[in-house]
Amino acid sequence: MSKQMKSTIAYTLLILGSVIMIFPFVWMVSTSLKTALDVYTLSIFPENPTFGNYLRIFQDTLFGKWFINSIIIAVVTTLSVAFFDTLVGYIIAKFKFIGKTIIFIAILSTLMVPTEMLIIPWYLMSSQFGWVDNYWGLLFPGLMTGFGVFLMKQFMEGIPDDLLDAARVDGLGEFKIFWKIAIPQVWPAISALCIFTFLSNWNAFLWPLIVLESAEIFTLPVGLSFFASGEFESQWELIMAGATITALPLILVFFLLQRHIIKGITLTGLK
Repeated sequence: MSKQMKSTIAYTLLILGSVIMIFPFVWMVSTSLKTALDVYTLSIFPENPTFGNYLRIFQDTLFGKWFINSIIIAVVTTLSVAFFDTLVGYIIAKFKFIGKTIIFIAILSTLMVPTEMLIIPWYLMSSQFGWVDNYWGLLFPGLMTGFGVFLMKQFMEGIPDDLLDAARVDGLGEFKIFWKIAIPQVWPAISALCIFTFLSNWNAFLWPLIVLESAEIFTLPVGLSFFASGEFESQWELIMAGATITALPLILVFFLLQRHIIKGITLTGLK
């Protein structure tokens, strides 16, 4: 088989795969622009497109509140993970103290425990501290991650010790060394960690479903599930409008930070 034939087959398969992956998204957006009478037609593109469905979900539901809740949770957890995981990774990588290896092994062991097994301890802790059905209950499981500590520790080890010692000789304190010297050296890794953390918290469903009771503080995935199974169960045009809005921030993050996502995946794989 010639090289040109192989390339043709490869591109054909890639195009077919792309169409298969993109088609559900196109159908979702198309349905969100249809009227109730046009939803069950087989046409991909609506004959009379309307944005009224998007207005209805904000007027008739708590969708706007759910959107704000998701933004708050995703942004706060991302900032927390970026700071604390980087700080802990720096300390483990660059300081010598008793029990460092044991602590690092304990952190790594959390990566081996499925999230489903942590749900009951999380819920019991939330009940004891009064965090059920509030923002704290949503936030605390994601404020630090074992993966982030491990990732940042690996990158911090690549910073030359001589560079840090030179900063100490110049009179910088340890926190300033971390903030002004170490962080700029590992910024690509921090960017990748922030992207992955934001995406995972934006899409989180199981824990918010369990810890939340009031509709006012639902996140988008939980709110959308109740939205689809409640009074709007058969109104697919409204459900698809909600799903489209839910997906928009992820698409925006991807297009704005595409270079960092690709670089982050590459760096993570290398480490």
